[in-house]
Amino acid sequence: MKLASWNVNGLRAALKKGFWDTVRGLSADVLGLQETRAEEPPPVPLEFAGYRWFWNPGERKGYAGVGVLARVEPLSVTKGMGHDEFDEEGRVITLEYPHYYVVNTYFPNAGRGLPRLGYKLAFNRAIEEYLEDLRTKKGVVLMGDLNVAHREIDIARPKQNVKNAGFTPEERAWLDQFLQKGWVDTFRYLHPDEAGAYTWWSYRFNARAKNIGWRLDYVIISQDLLPHLQDAYIFYQTQASDHVPAVAVLDV
Repeated sequence: MKLASWNVNGLRAALKKGFWDTVRGLSADVLGLQETRAEEPPPVPLEFAGYRWFWNPGERKGYAGVGVLARVEPLSVTKGMGHDEFDEEGRVITLEYPHYYVVNTYFPNAGRGLPRLGYKLAFNRAIEEYLEDLRTKKGVVLMGDLNVAHREIDIARPKQNVKNAGFTPEERAWLDQFLQKGWVDTFRYLHPDEAGAYTWWSYRFNARAKNIGWRLDYVIISQDLLPHLQDAYIFYQTQASDHVPAVAVLDV
């Protein structure tokens, strides 16, 4: 099963910039999208007729939202995680498969000046509780834009960003402790020393051409799924968003 996670930064905009070309190139079995910012998904072209949409938009129009484009039918689908203050923003959708749950998530951004840092840390605690509960039943795949670069290797300019959203000590500390509880960052597990591997670049200052980026997008698995991990990589062959997809391949 090929699992991919991609923040499309507005699906309508991505559709105009090669979204379906990216879907073709990825050839993912399950493609989780974040920041869809659309009430309804677009029609699936005939070429992709095997795919089906699963959708969870935010209540506020044009904001947040997640969706999954899957060609493997799930056993069940759950929207949200049972917390109204977070679920109203359309940040979580879970697809259940025989061997694991796939939780597609768009973590909050702490914001310039960190006005939402408290909200984000509360979200982190809530989703950790949700994931730990799922893990008592079967394996779990967490995919999404976590809006945090975990380590200095995951960001082009760490020293300049210590007090900025996505690289604060608080956000990084949460991810540290979460992974230490038996969760595996698939990309970093297979590529422990690969520097310059980013999934997001600002549209400003020609950042992507200069590779001044951040690795914000992850596919994380519960420890019990590690024996099934076949590959993990970043799919750079798209310009449809300011993010590119993170991919992991499991043999179940």
